[in-house]
Amino acid sequence: MAQHQSPAGRTQERSQRPGPEGGRMTRRNSSPMQPFDDLIEYARTYAREKPETFALTCLGVGFILGWRLKPW
Repeated sequence: MAQHQSPAGRTQERSQRPGPEGGRMTRRNSSPMQPFDDLIEYARTYAREKPETFALTCLGVGFILGWRLKPW
C-alpha cells in the first residue's frame, strides 16, 4: 500500500492494485448505470473487432424475424 499525504496533512493509505477494468478510467466510473448505452457501445466494439461474425449474426436474426413476422 502506498501512502498519500492529504491536503489536511493526514496520511492516508491507497491500494496500488488496479480495479476490475485493469486500472483504466471508464465512463462507468464517473456516471450512473446506463445499460442501453453500454449495450450499444459493446455492440459497436464487437462489430469493429469481428465484422464478419457481426454481419452474419445480423443476417440470421433478420432472416428469422422476416420469416416469423411475414404478413400472410
